[in-house]
Amino acid sequence: MPIDLADYEKGAKYKGDYDKDLEALQERLGRILVAHVVHGKRSLIVCEGWDAAGKGGAIQRITAGWDPRAFQVWPISAPTGEERARHFLWRFWKKLPAAGTIAIFDRSWYGRVLVERVERLTPEHEWRRGYDEINEFEAQQHFDGAAIVKLFFHVTQETQDQRLKARLEHSWKRWKVTADDFRNRARRADYLDAYREMFARTDTRWAPWIAIDGNNKKAARIAALAAVADALEAAVPMSPPEADPKVEALAREAFGKDG
Repeated sequence: MPIDLADYEKGAKYKGDYDKDLEALQERLGRILVAHVVHGKRSLIVCEGWDAAGKGGAIQRITAGWDPRAFQVWPISAPTGEERARHFLWRFWKKLPAAGTIAIFDRSWYGRVLVERVERLTPEHEWRRGYDEINEFEAQQHFDGAAIVKLFFHVTQETQDQRLKARLEHSWKRWKVTADDFRNRARRADYLDAYREMFARTDTRWAPWIAIDGNNKKAARIAALAAVADALEAAVPMSPPEADPKVEALAREAFGKDG
């Protein structure tokens, strides 16, 4: 069934023990990152959604317990002149994770069929071709052994407005609000049309979309972390590494027989 964003607007409060459940999820995610390292696997986590929908907060909590040597967060902004002179996927190929690592994209190649479409930055025949190009790009990663998790954070206009106002009123958060936020806000109907077609055209068996109701921050964070943990545990071997006999021998020598 196609994703209908109207189904993700309840904003229900999280009913569990948020702190306890968050800690448990972060422990799971910590083991998942180690599994990537020891088994040489790689994964991509794609975060899309409205401004102020909670992408950044979710990413912070996903990565809170991770070894920084084994993951990279890529905040994606407008392409540079050098990037515009090449195929739109060129800049993302350079950011793909190596074996044993995870890459998180805070916005992504979906800009081709979202902002470039809505703001008319790209001719229609080019951004329409983008659906097939994106599907093929993601299929290449999947069949090369990478897991792909795609999250879309949804909020209502009311929730978004409340959060933008709160940021503007906070002296240490107002830097997050830009003119782009208000330009995007004014084109909400156009973005909804773009999102609907994006879901319909790019929700594939190798890279399905997962919609997150972002209208309650705590519930959204738990939902996002659980979705990532469930998807990656299913895609990556979760068996712990065997102890290295050489290291064990060195430990016995250093610590004694019972050390």
